[in-house]
Amino acid sequence: MTTRALRRWFVVHKWTSLVCTLFLLIVCVTGLPMLFSEQIWDTFVGDDDPPYEVLPPGTPNASLDVMVDKARALYPGQIITTVAPDDDEPAVLVAMAPSWQALEEDKQFPDRQSGHWLKFDARTAQLLKQSRPADAPKEPRSWTAAIMSTCTRLHMNLFAGLSGALFMGAMGAFFVASLVSGVVLYGRFMKRVPFGAVRRDRATRLAWLDLHNLLGVATLVWASVVGFTGVVNELQTPLFGLWRVTDVRQILKPYAGLPVPEQAHLTSVQAAFDTAARAAPGNKVTSLAFPGSPFGSPVHYVLWTQGATPLRARLFTPVLIDARTGSLTGAYPMPWYLRFLEISRPLHFGDYGGMPLKVLWALLDVVVIGVLISGLVLWAGKRRMATDARLRALGYELDDADTTPALGEVA
Repeated sequence: MTTRALRRWFVVHKWTSLVCTLFLLIVCVTGLPMLFSEQIWDTFVGDDDPPYEVLPPGTPNASLDVMVDKARALYPGQIITTVAPDDDEPAVLVAMAPSWQALEEDKQFPDRQSGHWLKFDARTAQLLKQSRPADAPKEPRSWTAAIMSTCTRLHMNLFAGLSGALFMGAMGAFFVASLVSGVVLYGRFMKRVPFGAVRRDRATRLAWLDLHNLLGVATLVWASVVGFTGVVNELQTPLFGLWRVTDVRQILKPYAGLPVPEQAHLTSVQAAFDTAARAAPGNKVTSLAFPGSPFGSPVHYVLWTQGATPLRARLFTPVLIDARTGSLTGAYPMPWYLRFLEISRPLHFGDYGGMPLKVLWALLDVVVIGVLISGLVLWAGKRRMATDARLRALGYELDDADTTPALGEVA
């Protein structure tokens, strides 16, 4: 590598790192509690549900229609919006609201919540618990919920919605660029220093450099995967929006403008689940949305199915079933860009290998925090030195005959 190229790679690494470091620190710190969100909720919030009835192993589940009928009997003037079996417990959640319009109006009033839910035992159809009525005073949010909500929103979009998400995606792209340029510089640096060496007997600055390089190369593959998948995840809103205005709009075009039928006249929910399971073999049905949803069809049940294995658990396939007749309209695998997005999620969050993988992800996250902090120390120590002087101070050999200045010669 020529001295001119080395200068340019150094400037690229310095500025891409500096631009994203603060935001990467926010992402790394907030990502730690997010990794263990389930354990945090179980420990500090717990579950006040009544115990499940002890039944013989293999007891079949009750019909979903029984639970739907019970929900309607409890709230006869309301509609059912979704029916969703629980992933971890033998339970079914039935969500209700005064109307679809009331749910849309709730978006304009954050303090108002018209919807509520009922939780049934999936085996006996017994009502276990329900959320507070919409007109009841709101309970103060627990400190656990406040902390987890703050971490999630900081991690995803800095409380700035889509603009914040796109900004964080750009920071992720800068991070990936800093990793690439760091690898190039480390390859040149390693010609003179043994791999993994930390020169404690030399200047403190060199020891910080060696520590920065060692931690960086140790986490390179993980950081590259998490950084790249983080960029992809920040694009979820525009990607799903693209899908809705292209494929979804074309699929639902023949049904646009049709009146939403009365829920009392709709066909069996249980039969719709069974039909969707046959239409997407190898998948499990996770939820059903009733006709009238703003993101659905006026006359169809929209059932979401997902892969049954850990690596396929985030690959979703929607199924449309005509709620007036119970007939299958079709199963519609997502386009390649959404499948790529969904595949990237478990790689980013590390939630497909149980607790051991979460612990590994957390340890690597802490190491990356060390890389970021050591990089700031290196920059702060000599931030006004010329590029060549900085490179020599860091142990690089330069060709004095090559006097071509680098872009951004003076830091």
